[in-house]
Amino acid sequence: MRLEELKAGMRVEGVLPTEVVEVVAVTPRGSATNLVYQRLDGSFDSVSLYPDDLAHVWPVTAQSGRRYDADPDAFLLASEALRIRYSYVFDPRLAMHTSIIEPLPHQITAVYEDMLPRQPLRFLLADDPGAGKTIMAGLLIKELMIRGEVERCLIVCPGSLVQQWVEDELGPKFGLEFRMLTNDVVDSTRTDNPFRDIPLMVASMDKLARDERLQAMLREVSWDLVVVDEAHKMAAHVNGRKVDYTHRYRLGQLLSSTTRNLLLMTATPHNGKEADFQEFMKLLDPDRFEGGARSGLARDLGGLMRRLQKEELLSFEGKPLFPIREARTAAYTLTPAEQALYEHVSDYVREGFNRAEAIVRADRKNAVGFALTSLQRRLASSPMAAWRSLGRRRKRLEELAQEVREHGTYTAHGRGHG
Repeated sequence: MRLEELKAGMRVEGVLPTEVVEVVAVTPRGSATNLVYQRLDGSFDSVSLYPDDLAHVWPVTAQSGRRYDADPDAFLLASEALRIRYSYVFDPRLAMHTSIIEPLPHQITAVYEDMLPRQPLRFLLADDPGAGKTIMAGLLIKELMIRGEVERCLIVCPGSLVQQWVEDELGPKFGLEFRMLTNDVVDSTRTDNPFRDIPLMVASMDKLARDERLQAMLREVSWDLVVVDEAHKMAAHVNGRKVDYTHRYRLGQLLSSTTRNLLLMTATPHNGKEADFQEFMKLLDPDRFEGGARSGLARDLGGLMRRLQKEELLSFEGKPLFPIREARTAAYTLTPAEQALYEHVSDYVREGFNRAEAIVRADRKNAVGFALTSLQRRLASSPMAAWRSLGRRRKRLEELAQEVREHGTYTAHGRGHG
């Protein structure tokens, strides 16, 4: 549109991206044109238009209708981006259908029924080993990324599993490009904080727990989602009124405070001590588990935890995925030689316990008892197991005797004795 065609009272489009305005006044100012206009809501505003801007301004008449002379490639790109953004609305399991996996029923229900509906997510996935918790985590991450809920994600796992997460799971199966946290990555980042520069990362649990410099970097950033594999390693131990917090547990507290969504994964969430378990669950919900261990609290885990045993894992046909485990006592008759050996070992264990009670410090009695009981259990397992244990013990005693003959002293696993 040319400058001389702009008149007061005209209705034009192109001045604002999505709105028709009415021209109030047109004032040339050098190479630009000052345009005063009135919006549909009655408010007034002005804008400076240059010749290139006027090329995108068109008059609106009763006969003009919509114009279709925009850049077709730009329109296609915008419409495709909008389609992808809202694709999950039409396919609520888009991550599953765009990944190279065939998820099992319990994996689908974990992601789409137990975890996705909970926002923000604070959850403990504690299915038995072999359930495919890594697959569930990958599905969750991709689905949340598709829905625009996650842009920054940190996965924390034992050091031996870091490469497996990146190269065997997230990349090939889900098309997710995560980077491993290495010393080279830490030293070469643009802002001296790899957690700020790299939005998708897999890091070693012990590397983070032991390095105060990395922890200081973690405090400077926030995450949309943190996933912790083998999370039971983030343990705290309750001794009466005292709680011993490990470095890994302190790391868990730090991660919990810097992320909106937190997923803990472990097949062994409970070590048999109710107080320890409730301290562990504080990483997810510190308010619910505050105030020390309370009876029955761990049984009320609605919305916080899912645990399926192998017997509950089924295929789409309803068939068990794992053989049914049956525990039963099998009776058998010992030969006279086996019976004599068992009785001799049992006598040795009883005598050993009595001597331990008399001469061993109180804080070592449990260790002595465990060693003696282990010997009896290996005998019950099979005579061969006991024979190998005794053979290894005899070999060690011979090595110690040789040390004493040569040097007049010996070292047992690093402890010196004269």
